Amino acid sequence: MKALAINNPEQFGRVAVMMGGSAAEREVSLKSGAAVFQALKHQGVDALAIDVTGSPIDALAGLKIDRVFNIIHGRGGEDGVLQGLLEVMGIPYTGSGVMASALTMDKLRTKLCWQGYGLVTPKWCLLEDETDLDGCIEQLGFPVIVKPAQEGSSIGMSKAGNREELLNALSVAAKYRCDVYAEAWVIGKEYTVAVLDGEALPVIRLETPNAFYDYEAKYQATTTQYHCPCGLSSDNEQFIKDMAVTACKVVGVKGWGRVDVFIDGFGQYQLIEVNTVPGMTDHSLVPMAARQAGMDFEELVWRILETSCG
Repeated sequence: MKALAINNPEQFGRVAVMMGGSAAEREVSLKSGAAVFQALKHQGVDALAIDVTGSPIDALAGLKIDRVFNIIHGRGGEDGVLQGLLEVMGIPYTGSGVMASALTMDKLRTKLCWQGYGLVTPKWCLLEDETDLDGCIEQLGFPVIVKPAQEGSSIGMSKAGNREELLNALSVAAKYRCDVYAEAWVIGKEYTVAVLDGEALPVIRLETPNAFYDYEAKYQATTTQYHCPCGLSSDNEQFIKDMAVTACKVVGVKGWGRVDVFIDGFGQYQLIEVNTVPGMTDHSLVPMAARQAGMDFEELVWRILETSCG
C-alpha cells in the first residue's frame, strides 16, 4: 500500500462515526461502529459515536462535524440516502458517493451493469409472484438461491431445491419490500476481495458447512473457515484481484468496498455482489485481508478515513 497521506489526527477534524440505522443489519452495524470508534479514539482522532435510530438529519442536528465515517450497513446508510444528505450538508464522508451507493445496494442492477461491461455473473430470474416460478424453474433448474435485491449480510436469502422450497423462499425474501430474484446455484469455491483506495487486498477463500455463507456463518458460527492466503496461484489471485478492482470501477465504487466472487467447477470466475460499507466486526473480512497485507485494524480504519479527504 502507498504511504499514509495524513499523519496528524487533528487534520481530520471532528469525525462522526455514524452507525446503527434502522435496517435489518442494525446490530452488525453497531458492532462495526463501536470497533471503528475505539480505533479512531485510540489514535487521537476527535471522534464522536452516533447511533442513528431515526432520521440522520436529527442525529446530526446541532453538531459541528468535519467529516463522517459511515459504518451504517444496509438501507438508509449504504444505499445513497445518507450520502445524499451529507452532500447537501457539505460534509465529507467515507465510502462511495450517491450513485454508486444506490446502484450497488441493488444487486440486480449491479449485475446488469457488470453484464453490460462483459463481466460474468450467475444467471438469474426476477420473481414478482408465484406465476414466475415455472418460468424460473425452466430457465435455471435446481438448486437456486433466492435473494432480496436490496439486503445485505445474506438476510432473507434461502436455497431452494424444488418448487415448494422456491415458493417458500420467495415468501421469505418478499418480506424485505424490494425486488426478489432467484440466482443459479454455483458449485465451486467462494472468495471475497477487499478493495481499499483502488487497490485490492489479499484474497480470502470462504468455507462453511452451512448450505451457503449465510448470516449465521458470517457472524455467529465457529465452523466457518477463512483461508488467507486463499490457495490460488499468484497469477490466479492477481486475476481475481484485478477483476474486483474493475468490478468496483464499473459501478463507481470509491474509497473502499468488498467484492464477492465464485470460481465454479469449470474455472469460470463469477461476480456475486459488491458491498460498499463492509462489516468491521471481529468476524469481518476486510480486517482479515488487511492483516494478511500487514495492516492492523487501527491502520485500516485510518486509511479508510483518509479516503474522505480526497
